[in-house]
Amino acid sequence: MSILPSKNELGFYEIRLESIGGLGANLAGKMLAEAGVLWHGLNGSNFASYGSEKKGSPVKSFIRFSDGDIEIRDHSPIEQPHVIGVFHEALYKTVNVVSGLHSDGIVLVNTTRDFDEVRTDLQLKYGTLAVVDALGIAVEEKTKVNTAMLGALFRICDFLDPDAMRRVIQKTFEKKYPHLVEPNLRTFDRGYKEVTFKAYPLPDNAEGKDFSRPESQLGYETQEIGGVITANANSILKDLSGSRQGFLPKFEKEKCINCAQCDTVCPDLCFVWEEGLDKRGRTQMFLQGIDYQYCKGCLKCVETCPTDALSDLREMIGYADENRVLQKFPLVAGGIR
Repeated sequence: MSILPSKNELGFYEIRLESIGGLGANLAGKMLAEAGVLWHGLNGSNFASYGSEKKGSPVKSFIRFSDGDIEIRDHSPIEQPHVIGVFHEALYKTVNVVSGLHSDGIVLVNTTRDFDEVRTDLQLKYGTLAVVDALGIAVEEKTKVNTAMLGALFRICDFLDPDAMRRVIQKTFEKKYPHLVEPNLRTFDRGYKEVTFKAYPLPDNAEGKDFSRPESQLGYETQEIGGVITANANSILKDLSGSRQGFLPKFEKEKCINCAQCDTVCPDLCFVWEEGLDKRGRTQMFLQGIDYQYCKGCLKCVETCPTDALSDLREMIGYADENRVLQKFPLVAGGIR
């Protein structure tokens, strides 16, 4: 008898994890697949998809399960998952994280916000929304987001035994990082217990959303005239908020001595300066604030600030927009300099 709650036409139960580099989604996918295969007699596969291997770049991790008598020979990306785990809630700005979700599917989001707010941002019309403060748990336990998300995923995938993942966590960390075993076990248990759910059923007179694979916008027939790429590199249109791992620098102007050490280490020129006069009437540049649109939350500025004018702050939705200080790009002949 199958323990899988549902299957697609190939006999697979599929999970897709949406994340950014640095949050551990790739490892979480491996551990999830390992628990299903070694402790439940399922066939399973896991692989990841990502671009440049660096913190902040989008990452997808795919997990497939099937009964022991069905081989998994499909290694294509999962496009119509039963469960989606969103490790970074700001991803919805650049990635359609709920693409292809089944009408009875479940979306797990790492957030502290209200269900309806998250649903609106994700444009989730139906299905079940699960939320857990994975980042908060990880900060308190001094671990990573992935273990808390695994706890919540095991609550969703109730055909899997949580004790199996506890064994996998023990095995994963005990040799190289034995001091991290207990914190990660606590993180997993808290994720399992603290996740909450809200269902948005499909109306009786409505049909499930048909999946359609998006076409490339840069093909020889679909690219813009001249092959123009509008969002290249760090252009003035670039929004790096989806690259932050949950924290950003908080600026307190009254503590700042305008030493410019923060500006020296900032890789994306986020700090906004303005010329003024000091107490002796001499010309000097004064720090006005941070243009958070370009800030990826590396916190190098916090590490180098000598006066505590910059401190790390857990990001809240809307904070960056409300406290953003706009860059002043001087106009020159031919455009913006």
